[in-house]
Amino acid sequence: MSSRYAYVTLLTTPSYLAGVLVLDHCLRAVNSKYPLVVMITPSLPEEVRAILRKRSILMREVKSLQPPNGMHTLAAHDVRFADTWTKLRGFELIEYTRIVLLDSDMIVLKNMDELMLLDIPNEHIAAVHVCACNPRRMSHYPKDWRPDNCAHTAVKHPTEPPPSITENSPRPYTQLNSGTVVLSPSMKLAADVMQYLFTCDRISEWKFPDQDLLSSFFQGRWRPISWYYNALRSLHSVHPIIWSEGEIRCLHYIFADKPWQSRITPPASEEGFDVMDRWWWERFDELGKVMSRSDPRGWELVAATVDNRF
Repeated sequence: MSSRYAYVTLLTTPSYLAGVLVLDHCLRAVNSKYPLVVMITPSLPEEVRAILRKRSILMREVKSLQPPNGMHTLAAHDVRFADTWTKLRGFELIEYTRIVLLDSDMIVLKNMDELMLLDIPNEHIAAVHVCACNPRRMSHYPKDWRPDNCAHTAVKHPTEPPPSITENSPRPYTQLNSGTVVLSPSMKLAADVMQYLFTCDRISEWKFPDQDLLSSFFQGRWRPISWYYNALRSLHSVHPIIWSEGEIRCLHYIFADKPWQSRITPPASEEGFDVMDRWWWERFDELGKVMSRSDPRGWELVAATVDNRF
C-alpha cells in the first residue's frame, strides 16, 4: 500500500458516521490499494474516533473552515452543506502526492485506483461535470440550470468521454460536482484556495459552497472525467442514455434524503432510488456482520445513527 496516495473524506458529525464506514468498507471490498483518510474536526466525539481507530481507518484532525461571517447564507433546504467548506482542507494534506476527495454519501462499486495516476497539469484538478438539469425544480438553483445547458446531455453513450469545455460552452459546463475531486495537495495551492475563499467578492452568490468555489477558482484548470466516477443517482432517470450500472465506479446519494435515514425509500422518490438505497443497506449489513464481532459496542453506536426499521 503506497503512502503517497489516499482517498479522503470529511466527518464532522456522528450523523454521517455510517456513511464514512460504508465508504471505507466499499474501498476494501473492491481491493483498492490505497487507504481512506478521514478528515475530522475537533468537535467530533471521542467515541466516534474510537470506532474509526478500531476499523484501522486513518484520521487527520483539521480545523473547521468557514467563510467570513455574514458573507454567505445557505438556503434552508441546503443547510446540510454548512460544513462542506472544510473539505477544502484536503489541499493541505501534503504528505500525499495525490488524493481523491470523496463525499461520505457515496459507495464504491468498482475499483477506481486509476484516478491516482490520472494525468493532471500542475495546480489543476479533475472532477465530473455538475448535472444542471435541476430535476426537483429547486427555485433557488441557478436559472441557467436546464437540460439543454447540462454537459451530461451531450454524452450519448455510457463510455463516451465528457464534452470539452470551450469558450462557447454553456456556463454550467464550467461547473463541477465536488463529490469526487482528484487533486495534488500543496501548501501554495492550499493557501491560494483559502485566500480566494476569504477575498472573492462573488461568494454571496454561490449556491453550493465548496463546489462553486472550486468551479470558480479552477475555471479553465479542471479536467472533466466520466460520469461514472461520481454517478449522481439522479442521472438514472434524468440521463438514462448514459446510465449503466456496470460502468459505475462511485455512486453518489445526492439530495438531502440519505439512504441511512430510512430502510424504506420515500414513496415519492425518483425511479431507481429504491434499488440504489438497497445497495447501500446491503453494504451496511455486510459491515455489521464484521463489526458486531470485532467491535460490538462500536456497532451499537453506529446502528443508533441510522433508521434500521423495515
